Amino acid sequence: MKKLAVLLLTGLTCAATLFGCGSKNDTVETVPVADVQESVPASTQAETETETETAADEDVPPEEGMVRSDLTNEWISGDIAQQRPIAVMIPDENAALPHYNISNADILYECSVEGNMTRLMAVFKDWKNLDRIGNIRSCRDYYVYWAKEWDAIYCHIGGPFYILDIINEPSTDNITGAVLASDPSQKKGLYDGAFFRTDDRKAPHNAYTSGDRIEKAINALGYSETYTDNYESDHFKFASESNPNTLEQYGNGAYSATKIDLSGAYPITKTYFEYNPDDGLYYRFQGMQKGDQKHMDGATNTQLAFKNVLVQFAYYETRDAKGYLSFQDHDTTKDGYYFTNGKGIHVTWKKTSDYGPTKFYDDNGNEIELNTGKTNICVVEEGKSIDAE
Repeated sequence: MKKLAVLLLTGLTCAATLFGCGSKNDTVETVPVADVQESVPASTQAETETETETAADEDVPPEEGMVRSDLTNEWISGDIAQQRPIAVMIPDENAALPHYNISNADILYECSVEGNMTRLMAVFKDWKNLDRIGNIRSCRDYYVYWAKEWDAIYCHIGGPFYILDIINEPSTDNITGAVLASDPSQKKGLYDGAFFRTDDRKAPHNAYTSGDRIEKAINALGYSETYTDNYESDHFKFASESNPNTLEQYGNGAYSATKIDLSGAYPITKTYFEYNPDDGLYYRFQGMQKGDQKHMDGATNTQLAFKNVLVQFAYYETRDAKGYLSFQDHDTTKDGYYFTNGKGIHVTWKKTSDYGPTKFYDDNGNEIELNTGKTNICVVEEGKSIDAE
């Protein structure tokens, strides 16, 4: 087993900017081609022509009007090409399981919150036809910055005092199901009917939303359903499907990673991934569960699986006695790891602005190429370690 901890970076500077401090009386939530021509051997020429034809075929959509998704590089309907994603805050604890329609998310973030727990943020590009999404809990401000880089509409139910600055920004389009008990006047994004509660579990783990409810809220709150001028579409760099990134080009710089264990970083959820060579995907497990530890979707009865797993080590601070955290998720350069196709490499990540995309680079300074498919991004507190084998 290879223990992967934070590496020291040289020649890089990091800003020490974090988020503002808050009141001790915060409340989490209320319930409610060159000119020179070279000769090419016949065999090489044939291979080149074949590669060119294959690459050209990749640009031909399987159905008329389809386009490549900015989030996964998969083919999606052209009708939703300009549709903004939604980013949904999801609790990750036994009482909240199973989650519903989370397997339909294109990108899943996991990061620690207070009490060594983690929360998830699921980013959905195609969300309108989903009838039960969640469950849903309260906001933590650092997640909003990750939502912003996708120009996503951020969905949550309330949150602590610390969210006020970022939520109150005019450029933050949020939908919430609760006001802050500590500040009842804070109603930005509040829309009655955006969320619903079920009777199959107790509050606060029984709040959900749906595509039609989100659409009504967007219209009522006057948000743009299509990308705003803030969106920077140059986000992930994808390898072609005909020539996927196997990480073999890194030689000894890449190592076997058929299991990725994040229990050292997430001691309660004990998240881990197992690689399936048959389909080339990493399947997600959560060791906190009794019995079957597969992370399942209650709506689709499928286990969460990802083509790419990214780990970001991030500077953090504890804000108060209640354990609320802050993470430096932009204006910084930090370590990380990229896993795909059963291998892993060390990377660095960088995010330069609120809406700027987080970019990942190999040790040669080149932006890495992700493979087509879903991505799980795990943000880990600097100083902790993960294991791969």
